[in-house]
Amino acid sequence: MDWTLAGGLVAGLLIATVTAPVGVSGAVFLLPVQLSVFGVPNPTITPTNLLFNVVAGPGALWRYRLDGALRGDLTRRLVLGTLPGVVLGAVIRVYALPGPGVFRLLIACLLLPLGLWLCGRARIRPAHRPSPGDASPPRHITALALAVGVVGGIYGIGGGSLLGPILVGRGLPVARVAPAALAATFATSLVGAAASALLSLVSTGDVAPDWALGLACGIGGLLGGYLGAHLQPRLPEPSLRLLLGILATAVGALYAAQVLV
Repeated sequence: MDWTLAGGLVAGLLIATVTAPVGVSGAVFLLPVQLSVFGVPNPTITPTNLLFNVVAGPGALWRYRLDGALRGDLTRRLVLGTLPGVVLGAVIRVYALPGPGVFRLLIACLLLPLGLWLCGRARIRPAHRPSPGDASPPRHITALALAVGVVGGIYGIGGGSLLGPILVGRGLPVARVAPAALAATFATSLVGAAASALLSLVSTGDVAPDWALGLACGIGGLLGGYLGAHLQPRLPEPSLRLLLGILATAVGALYAAQVLV
C-alpha cells in the first residue's frame, strides 16, 4: 500500500476514535494533515473532507443506533437545518470565497472562549441534567443548524465541531448531542460532496476530491468512529464535556493560527 494511503487510514482511525464520542467527525483535524503532510491542494481539501465524513460517518452512527442513542427529535432538527446550508456553502466556496479568512477568524473567536469555558465547567462541577429552559427553542436550533451548514459547506467540516460545543454549552448532555451532531454531519457531507462533484463539472480548478486519500482516511474513520461511539457510554459526562472543550479549543486555535500565518 502507498505510504500516503496508509498514513491517511491511520490518521482517520486515530482522529475519529477521539472525536466520535463527543459528536465531532474529526474532518477539521484532517485539514492540517492533508495540507502539511499529504500536500493536498486547496480547495481540493474541502471535498476530500466531505468524502471522509461520508465514508467514516456510518461507523459511529451504526454503533449509536445499536445503543438507541439516535432516537429523539434533535437529530431531525439538525439535519433539516444543515442540509440547505451545506449546498449554499459549497456554492460560496467555489464561486465567491476562495480564501475565506474572515470565517476562520469568526470561528476562532467563537470556539476558543467556548472551548475554554466547557473545560472550566467540566472541572469545576459535574454536568447537570438540563431543565426545559436550558435548551434552545426548536426554531433557534434549526436556525443555528442552517448557519453551521453554510460554514460546513465552505470548509468541508460537516458542522459537528461547531454544533456540539454550542449545544452542550446550552446545557444539553453530550450523550444526546453527539449522535445528533454526527448524523447531521453525515447527511450534510453527503449532500456537500455531491454538490462539489457537480460543481467540478462546470468550474475550473481543483474542486473535486482526492478520491484515493479521502477513501483511505474514511475507512480509518469508519473503524475509529465505531470504536469511539462504543466507548462513549463508558465515559462520564464531565469527562466528555472536558474532551469536547479541548477539541473546541483546538479547533479555534487551529483557525486562529491559519489567520495569523
